[in-house]
Amino acid sequence: MMRFALFGAGRAGTIHANNIAAHPAAELGYIFDVDQAAARRLGAPLGARCPQRQEDVWQAEDVDAVLIASSTDTHADLLRQAMQAGKPTYCEKPIDLDVEKVRAVVAEAAGYDVPIFIGFRRRFASEFQQMRARIQEGAVGQVESVRIVARDFEPTALTYLERSGGLLRDKMVHYFDLVPWMVSERPAEVYAAGSCLIDPANVPAGDVDTAVVLLRFPSGALCTIENSRRSVYGCDDRIEVFGSEGLLQSSPARSHPLVHFTQTGIVQGGFTQSYSEESFATALDAFIRAVEAGAAVSPSLQDGYQAQLIAEAAVESLRSNRPVELQW
Repeated sequence: MMRFALFGAGRAGTIHANNIAAHPAAELGYIFDVDQAAARRLGAPLGARCPQRQEDVWQAEDVDAVLIASSTDTHADLLRQAMQAGKPTYCEKPIDLDVEKVRAVVAEAAGYDVPIFIGFRRRFASEFQQMRARIQEGAVGQVESVRIVARDFEPTALTYLERSGGLLRDKMVHYFDLVPWMVSERPAEVYAAGSCLIDPANVPAGDVDTAVVLLRFPSGALCTIENSRRSVYGCDDRIEVFGSEGLLQSSPARSHPLVHFTQTGIVQGGFTQSYSEESFATALDAFIRAVEAGAAVSPSLQDGYQAQLIAEAAVESLRSNRPVELQW
């Protein structure tokens, strides 16, 4: 049984806490959050201890693994402490808001034999795993273009956005990880454009709520990623991969799969109002299985670093209004 210490009792922390408690090979031992009342509300029904000091978690002898789901600006410091304590760690993305701190953590990790898993959960959505497998099998031939649409149902709270790192670092970074993993190629160039179209009053200074990014790969393949903070018809998350031998396409989940054909038209259910949380549980299971087997974890810290470098290039492109080359 793998006993976890969880940092963070917000939305992501709540999902992770319940998944840990429900996993047959895991146990939730501790929850720490600077909001101690939130930690207690989450931890009490799950039987987790909620220490008042972070140090109490690191000094506990019965912690087997750490899950970091606190605010992004705490990730790097918590990762460093987890490495020093020798605890296998699942860390939510991104690694940190400051890319220099990310570089420092990645360099320091080379001196420790500690598994670090970055929570790019979209890799674990069943449709995307099937899509990658088909691409690897050659189902579409040579990949020529990838198109991604990712729109949230409603804008995230400003209090979160102000600490998130922005649309490109916080949301689009999922796809900066997903696409290279899916097509087995890292981009050579990125160009980003963005606007504030939904509610400028709810967008932190320097950020956008609507963005399109173009990735160019060494093979010549192109990828467009379109993100929006608001979609009135529900969460819209879809990918298509076009190649020399065909097309693979994923569809957004519908709240009601039934389609009703009538004399006056066709009625079908709308899109769901939240992204599926199933991939959170699947990602946690992959982490636990890898650690138990002594296997390499994936997505790794290096994968998280790679996605963040693409995000930083996109932020620079947005700022400068020009393409930015990536050197690997």
